[in-house]
Amino acid sequence: MKVRPSVAIIENNRILLMRYRYGNTDVYNLAGGNVDKGETLASTVVRELQEELGIDIELGEMLLTGDVIMPEGKEDVLHCVFSAKILNGKPELNPKETSALEVLWKPLEELHNLDMYPNVGLELQKVLAQGFEYIGKVRQEWK
Repeated sequence: MKVRPSVAIIENNRILLMRYRYGNTDVYNLAGGNVDKGETLASTVVRELQEELGIDIELGEMLLTGDVIMPEGKEDVLHCVFSAKILNGKPELNPKETSALEVLWKPLEELHNLDMYPNVGLELQKVLAQGFEYIGKVRQEWK
């Protein structure tokens, strides 16, 4: 199982997301990325957000973790979502570093209705209101 850290950056009751297109479906990801050898989860998200979005962040507490059990032939993933805030810069896609089509701010109340990877919109809404949670297996649909 690999580990993928990501961040929930919230400003004015909106969360920063990256939009991808899979087939005919828009899928929204929390900003983050894959850990390189010798890298911590914290240094991974700091690096990934600098590379992909051109922003410097301050990492906060872990909000949730959950397992995505992948289809046959792909490695399962433990997702670790941290809170974060932007210290410097304005989020703008760097197409050399990401295949995302758009970076946008979505209202928190819409999270549970979005197709997300990992599919943690509802759980993230709950955690933001109540605190950290290990959610176990993520109810992930494949597009």
